Amino acid sequence: LIEIDGETLIGRTVRLLHEGDENCQVIITSHDPRYSIPGAVRYEPLNKHLEIDRFTEELIEDDICFLYGDTFYSEDAIHAITEIEAEDILFFGNQRSIVAIKVKDGELFRMHVSKVRKLFLEGKIEKCIGWQVYQSFMNLPFDEKKIQNKYILLKDGTEDFNSPEDYNRRTEKV
Repeated sequence: LIEIDGETLIGRTVRLLHEGDENCQVIITSHDPRYSIPGAVRYEPLNKHLEIDRFTEELIEDDICFLYGDTFYSEDAIHAITEIEAEDILFFGNQRSIVAIKVKDGELFRMHVSKVRKLFLEGKIEKCIGWQVYQSFMNLPFDEKKIQNKYILLKDGTEDFNSPEDYNRRTEKV
């Protein structure tokens, strides 16, 4: 709900998506009614215990895209995310953060999300977020952020806000 230039991040994302495709279906997963945004449907997830649950299990299907609501997306990033085809799973982000995941094969994505969740609950990995799904999918070690293929680097001002410091860093740049 951070505002930049009078528009919330999530409202801006919904607007950009509809500018690219006025018929696109946008679902915002949140129990918080403040996330009821014009142009989107708010869905209350059945399971929201871990951060990885942002990939609302009951909504995972073929040909779906997860965009992170705490991200300032450039227009070019939204265009790339919506236009680049995924063969199976495709991740978008920068060196620090994944900001979107495009899923062609819902069952494959669900398998990696479940694997990461299980490993975390068993105490075998320390975090349970999108990076671990990427690492699982790419068969990479879980102890380092390493980018290989199936990852589109966005070098255009697209960035996520995980803390007040992230937001302050952005406003200092502007």
